[in-house]
Amino acid sequence: MKNLPIPLYTTKLGKAYVGDSLKLLDLLPDNFINLVITSPPFALQREKEYGNESQENYVEWLSGFAKKIIRVIREDGSFVLDLGGAYEKGRPTRSLYNYKILINFCEEIGFHLAEEFFWFNPSKLPSPIEWVNKRKIRAKDAVNTVWWFSKGEYPKADVRRVVVPYSERMKLLLRNSEKYYTPKERPSGHNISKGFGKPNGNGGAIPSNLLQIPNSESNSKYLRYCKMVGAKGHPARFPRQLPEFFIKFLTEPDDLVLDIFAGSNTTGEAAEALGRKWIAFEKESKYLAASMFRFIEDNESKEELSNIYKKLLNQDVNSIEIKRKQHSLI
Repeated sequence: MKNLPIPLYTTKLGKAYVGDSLKLLDLLPDNFINLVITSPPFALQREKEYGNESQENYVEWLSGFAKKIIRVIREDGSFVLDLGGAYEKGRPTRSLYNYKILINFCEEIGFHLAEEFFWFNPSKLPSPIEWVNKRKIRAKDAVNTVWWFSKGEYPKADVRRVVVPYSERMKLLLRNSEKYYTPKERPSGHNISKGFGKPNGNGGAIPSNLLQIPNSESNSKYLRYCKMVGAKGHPARFPRQLPEFFIKFLTEPDDLVLDIFAGSNTTGEAAEALGRKWIAFEKESKYLAASMFRFIEDNESKEELSNIYKKLLNQDVNSIEIKRKQHSLI
């Protein structure tokens, strides 16, 4: 990474860069990244303050990044892409842009679809207003598509790292399988053996590809510190549990994770907590400067926070290293 510019800030495991990801990706070596996970601006009809492409140009725009990503990820690496749904302009019919992305990336660029995931956000507000709230002819849109692409057919993955607690019924089954379960062939033709009622050795249940994660952050350290120094938090943050799931699932400690639309750098925070190295690319310096609050101690003074934030915002130092207990300019 010798060709990359000086990072805006660094942590023990990560580096955050201000810049256009299309240009910064060109500065990374081939077969270098273990996991790219990101949530780009969606193809919405209404323009957002953080910038978003039109539905007409979206596939071509995003594929420009994907063509560079397939070069920089390792042969067993993955690319996880979170895309929200959208309606066509002025009509109560859905845009197919996120599915066109899926087809384009696999058939034109050469990715494999390792698995499709769906993120259900139970705390999402009813939308779009016209079709759901006013005319009441559509249900609330509360599910994002999350495409797990891979460079090869067998990407690094271990589902045992993301097991979930057993249901109460499964706990009863494991305690007394003979009482609660009778092995037999199901109407579907599946032959369920006695082994189904025994612990699988994973310490929990295998998760499904429907991820139920509320996005209801309201009083996090990041938002508190933004308010304290008068910085506006990024308006389109995804919850930390989302990148955390895929980082656990698809990487190991010391692997390298990249987010090309870092925003408030939730991905970097999750990677750092899990012992993974990370890189963040974000073109808006105001968002990346404020993202350093995710790595600051809880007991910092308003004066010190403001001083660090202003230096990052103005980029009047070479780089700031965010450390636990202390901060040092390097």
